[in-house]
Order: sequence, then structure tokens, then C-alpha cells
Amino acid sequence: MQHQTRLAEQRQRNAVRQHNANVRQVEQAQRAAERAQLAAARASEADRKRLEKEAAAAHVAAMQAEVDQRNADLRDQYAEIDGLLSATLDVDDYVDLEELRVRVEHPPFPRVDLRVPTSAPTPIPDPPLPVKYAAQEPVGMFGKKRKLAEAQAAVEARYAADYYAWQAAVAGLPQQRAAQQAAYESAEQKRRGRLAFEESKYTQECEARETAAAQRNAELDQLITGLGYGTVEAVQEYVGIVMANSVYPEWFTVDTNATFEPSTAELSLRVTIPGPDQIPTTKGYRYVKASDEISASPLAAKEVKDRYAAIVHNVGLRSVHEVFEADRRALIHNVSLELGTETINPATGRETYVQFLALAVSRDEFLKLDLAAVVPPATLEHLRAVVSKNPHGLIAVDGSGVRRA
Repeated sequence: MQHQTRLAEQRQRNAVRQHNANVRQVEQAQRAAERAQLAAARASEADRKRLEKEAAAAHVAAMQAEVDQRNADLRDQYAEIDGLLSATLDVDDYVDLEELRVRVEHPPFPRVDLRVPTSAPTPIPDPPLPVKYAAQEPVGMFGKKRKLAEAQAAVEARYAADYYAWQAAVAGLPQQRAAQQAAYESAEQKRRGRLAFEESKYTQECEARETAAAQRNAELDQLITGLGYGTVEAVQEYVGIVMANSVYPEWFTVDTNATFEPSTAELSLRVTIPGPDQIPTTKGYRYVKASDEISASPLAAKEVKDRYAAIVHNVGLRSVHEVFEADRRALIHNVSLELGTETINPATGRETYVQFLALAVSRDEFLKLDLAAVVPPATLEHLRAVVSKNPHGLIAVDGSGVRRA
């Protein structure tokens, strides 16, 4: 599963890298065209014709870059379609169920800041005692005694005022210090309360993750045990995991449904693929200079029909291959496959299943095949499969006569 995921991611990265390169090319061409147009608009009459010609050429280059991008995307899409069978041959489809075991990884506690105690306030210091300054000696020749007495009186008055202010400040200290301590204790209490709440919430979330993981692992243990005994539910669930793990192009949706009959060790597998209307039918794109448009040319009708038929053949063989390769215990002796698509019945207007392929094959017979070298239509004929002559035309088959184990 990890290998398949890496392959899918690698293919996706390559496709994204190529797509981004094409997009950059288009954007560069568009910017060049815009610059040429702006230059033409600002140019003098003597340069206008030259710049208009350059702007027109840049526009053509931008349109051609867009064509190249579309054609590259189309080639990639067709390569994915044509490689539906070969894409799985280098992949081990076995799923080690132990790899699905849930190992809980808890995120770090998000509020570590609450674990830091509230900083204690800086104690309010005692105010310094007031200082009585000496009276300044008077200047001048006259009234020195009176002036000195007035200066001393002013000093006494200032000192008395400072002393009363100091007394008032000292008297208010207990209340200020009590308020400061109360504010500190309140903040610390709130911090502790918030911390307790966040830790309780975090613990509950961790316990929920542990419980969910334990439940998932218990279900996995049950599946592993059931698969060891070959129980119907376990085999069907394991096949569902294998088929869900099969990497198809993102736009190509494949659904499967499996039922297991233990008395014959036969797996009945229904595979649903996209309808013909979901498969591209464009041969390529080109830029028509006369109309300044990008036109699409269609594929030949035969090529469209043959490609969709190849999809049916390849997905059918791929699905059987993945089941048998993933079943290392050889619990499944035979696979009975039916493959088709969901479409709207024109007669009823309701969705209906149209079957294109019916195949019943044993493990021993199928494992003799070298799928890397086969021609899928010939292989299906060799396996006595019933195949629609024209799946693209939604021509169904009757698979009731196909051998069952």
C-alpha cells in the first residue's frame, strides 16, 4: 500500500510538474503578448507597425503554448488509460493488515503558557522620610534677620507639608499592598483554573483518541483473526481494502463490490467503470489563426470504440490479478467477475447497470498467465470470458452462461 501510494504520488508529482511547466510557458507567452501590445500603444507612428507585428506574433505564441499544454494533458490522459493493466503489474497488491494498525500520536499540550506561574508583583517600598533642608542665607545689606526668619519659616512649612504627605503615604501602604496581593492572587487563581480546564480538556481528547484507536485496532484484530479462518465477512472486507487500495487515475473512478461463498471458495466481484461518455474522444488541439480560436479534432470512431473496449479488457484482467495476488493465503480459489458501467436507461430514464464482461476463472488457471506479455482480448477469449462486442455503444452481455466454480 505504501509502495502504491509512492507510485501514485510520483506519477502525480510528475504530472503536476509537467502541467506547471506548461502553465508557466503559457503565462510567459501571454505576458510577452501583453507587453508587446502595451509597447505598440505607446510607440510612435514610425514604430507602431513593427510593434503591432510583434504583438500579433506574441499572441500567436501564447495561443500555441495553450495548444501545446492541452495536447500534453491529453497525451498524459491517454497514457493513463492505455496503461491501466500495466500500471498494476509492478505493484504488490498484498495488503499487510498490521500496517493498518492505529498508533496514537498525541499533539503537544497547546497551552503550555498556562503552566508558567503568574509573576509575583514587585513589593511596594516604604516612601523615604522627608528631608528638612537648611534655610538659605539671605543676601543684601538690609533686613537680613527678617529675611532669614522668613526663610526658616518657609523651610519649616515645607518640611511639615512633606512630613504630613509622608505620613499619609505610609498610612495608605497596607491598603495598597493588600490590593496588589489580591490582584496577584486573583490572576494566579484564574491561571490555575484555566490550566485545570485546558488540562482536563486535553486529557479527554487524548483518552478519546486512545479509545478510538483501541476500537479500530480491536476491529483490525477481529479482521485478522477472521481472515485466518477464512470467514465470509473477513474475506469480503479484505478484498474491499485491496480494491480500494488500487491506484487508478484520479479522474477514472472504479467501484467494486465483492461477495464470498466459502463452500466453493469463490469470490463474486462486480466492477463498475466510468461510462463511455466520461472517456476523452479528442485527437488533438490546434490553433486556427484565421479565426483566432483553438479547435479540437475528434478521434476516429473506431479508435474511440477500440480504446473503450481496451479499458473493459484491461480493468477486468487487472481486477482478477489484484485479487489473486493480494490473497497470499489462497483463500479464494475462483473469481467470478462481472464488469460494466452505470448509465441512464433511455427507455425508463432511470439509472441501470450495463454489463460488458463476464468471466469465471480459477486461481491455478489465472496464475499461469504472464500479464506483462498478453494481448488482453486474446487472454479473455482463452479464459472463455463473455465480452461485449461494442461496450462503447453500451451493448450488454448475458453472463449467465459463464462457468461458475
